[in-house]
Amino acid sequence: MKKIFLLFTLASQYCFSQPGTKTIDSLLSSVYQSNAPGIAIAIRKNGKTIFERGYGLADMATKEKISPESNFNIGSLTKQFTAFSILQLASKKKLSLNDKIIKFFPGFNKHTGSSITVQELLTHSSGIIDHYAFVDTNMTKHATDKDVLDAVKNIDSTYFAPGTQYRYSNTAYCLLAMIIEKLSGMRYADYIKRHIFSPLGMNKSQVLQIGEPIANRVVGYDTSQNGFKKLDADESIFFSTEGDGGIYTSVSDYLKWFSALQTGKLLSKEWIEKARSAEFTVDDKSRLSYGYGWFINDENGFKEVYHTGSNGGFRAISFSIPSKNYIMIILSNRTGLDLEDIVKKINKILRIGGKSYTKIDSLESFNNSSLIFAPCKETI
Repeated sequence: MKKIFLLFTLASQYCFSQPGTKTIDSLLSSVYQSNAPGIAIAIRKNGKTIFERGYGLADMATKEKISPESNFNIGSLTKQFTAFSILQLASKKKLSLNDKIIKFFPGFNKHTGSSITVQELLTHSSGIIDHYAFVDTNMTKHATDKDVLDAVKNIDSTYFAPGTQYRYSNTAYCLLAMIIEKLSGMRYADYIKRHIFSPLGMNKSQVLQIGEPIANRVVGYDTSQNGFKKLDADESIFFSTEGDGGIYTSVSDYLKWFSALQTGKLLSKEWIEKARSAEFTVDDKSRLSYGYGWFINDENGFKEVYHTGSNGGFRAISFSIPSKNYIMIILSNRTGLDLEDIVKKINKILRIGGKSYTKIDSLESFNNSSLIFAPCKETI
């Protein structure tokens, strides 16, 4: 026990000895109160973890505190894991990114199913109709990816001709999860565990399965004038879909994921480079594009790779500059605060170059959606 305490103390002293880390701690301590929901954050620079801490409560009922090992729902950050799994299967010749989705869903409407490709699902350029209005919410307590498929498979139209425009789509990533299941012969959750979590030692990370326990689970809260209200899986029908936002993980586990992306541990660097490169233009003016599960900005001479997530009372943001081996991951269990602004301030403290992220139109908060950029898993 003394050795463990000593190691923890030394690690804490190391993190707070790095330039700027005390300023970061002061910033976050002023934003997140110890008796309210908060965040976990980890920052790695040049391959070394320079900051890793929790602020606030993981559960307001039990008063459990947030730590770097606390498991948050990460919302749309899940999409990078779904896309990665598709690329793993593509690298093994299990599918082609040019395959039409009717190949995997023979019962899909022939017009739409024979028009949309896997590539277009990955890059939010499919134009597929959102599933929300077509799921029978009167008969559904916890929607699944199969419910999403059943809701859209008979629709004979798209928002636009596939491959011609960008529109963020949670529906697309639910279908990608179903493709993973069909090709692997296992549940999406089991595939992610076997092919990503277990090999990387992300032993506490998992995909939400209603009724199954999650270790170190954090509770999500919605912020209002009346305080904090629980907004978790039981309060939202669409919280439980998997491929678009079902993963729970911690900042400490997420650093293992980033290291694997940097080193090509689970997939060749060529495939990972494609995932983190511009594959479809989101906005020409700002040089914002989408890769496979990632937003890409290359306006400043080096790529900034990032994504945000929103699901119930959870918010998340991952911002990285792969060429600098730099990553900041923030996981939050409350609404009402702008994580993008916090990223910007911390990058300024650490003197990280670049714009930090691109905000256009309604990007000023996670709760807004637009046809240009809606970086969240929507809940109803």
